[in-house]
Amino acid sequence: MAVIERVGNALPHPFWLFWILSAVLAVCSAACAWLGLSVVTPDDTLVHVRNLLSGEGLRMAVSTAGSNFAEFPPLLMIITVIMGVAVAERSGFLEALMRVGVSRVPASMVVFAVAFTGTVSHVASAAAYVILVPLGGLALKAVGRSPILGIVVAYTSIASGYDASPVPTPNDAIFAGITTAAAHMVDDQAYISPLSNWYFNIASSLLLATVITLITRLVLSKRDDLEPDENLLTDDHGSIVVSASESCGLRRAGVGFLLAAAAIVLVLLPSDSPLRGDGGSIVDSPFLDGISLVVALVFGFLGVLYGTAAGTITKGSDVPTLMAEGIKQMAPILVLYFAVAQFLAYFEWTHLGDLISTKSARLLSDIGAPTAVIFLGILLLLTVVNVLITSGSAMWSMAAPVLVPMMLLLSVPAETTQAAAGTVRAVAAEVSAPLARR
Repeated sequence: MAVIERVGNALPHPFWLFWILSAVLAVCSAACAWLGLSVVTPDDTLVHVRNLLSGEGLRMAVSTAGSNFAEFPPLLMIITVIMGVAVAERSGFLEALMRVGVSRVPASMVVFAVAFTGTVSHVASAAAYVILVPLGGLALKAVGRSPILGIVVAYTSIASGYDASPVPTPNDAIFAGITTAAAHMVDDQAYISPLSNWYFNIASSLLLATVITLITRLVLSKRDDLEPDENLLTDDHGSIVVSASESCGLRRAGVGFLLAAAAIVLVLLPSDSPLRGDGGSIVDSPFLDGISLVVALVFGFLGVLYGTAAGTITKGSDVPTLMAEGIKQMAPILVLYFAVAQFLAYFEWTHLGDLISTKSARLLSDIGAPTAVIFLGILLLLTVVNVLITSGSAMWSMAAPVLVPMMLLLSVPAETTQAAAGTVRAVAAEVSAPLARR
């Protein structure tokens, strides 16, 4: 662990890492172009590797820098989603919802409630750790269990549930956008929705919460330093109990959610609905194309309903202020996206992506490698990478341009590859947890 920590700390900031990768890409493209490397793509088009260090490459890099950033798929998705989520988070709605999730359950279900809430908490992004970890300790203390155990359960569920939330989160928009950009190397019309892995995420969150609960009961609870202590049992739940105004806000938000869900169903119900696609399709439709806006509107609506009842939103101008605060929180990611967008554009322009993904796909197909074995190899490789590069978006931004096109050429949907990468991020989060604690 000490070696991993030193290596990880020696790595540059992801912003500089992608510029370093761009420089390596430029050198590789020059070498491959000098060797005259080419490949026939699946649509029978012969493409030659282009030299990024040539005059043509320099013109492309300079003239398209702005458009590369502006047209980067995750950019608009995450900005749109975060404006709505910011209203829900900063109005106090998400925190109150977490407190209710861990306080109003039977004592025997508290561990599962904390674990499941941890998988849902990523709606609040990094604030999940600040909110839920102390709540986990208070919740278990209130039922006579060690608060340290509650902290461990909360921390573990947040880390392992990074991409397993049953509720759409900003992370879903980020990774769907990166996957979409990578898929465009094979299919210009490809679009991966933030809800593409929703069913997988729901099942994963329930599975993770169950596994964490079993390990807690069968292993951790047997530790001497984490045994139940009746002296800790108290009726005073402290800050995990919601106030009357917060309860009123949660009730309003609950009613608002039901109304929003009903409105969405009613709008989509007619086969000729303007939000349906050709032939009445919902899968390929304007509704899913604009799902980031729908998610933002729902979260914003619930945040306003809660905030006006709880007193955290008192006037209309508070709403855009909360949205702006959410955008400020995303500033580091937006800076990183500028570097990522240039790297992906260079990768596509040089045709190195076509060369690597096509050659790799044909090799794997020729040797008859089972898809399950290929995914196992991807999982092992990305797990090692993600232990050192702990930023999920940075890791996926580097891996997606190769893995997504390669798997598409093997007839594996981009959504499936993205789900596998989500599993890697969850595993790596647990492997790197001791480093985070240090």
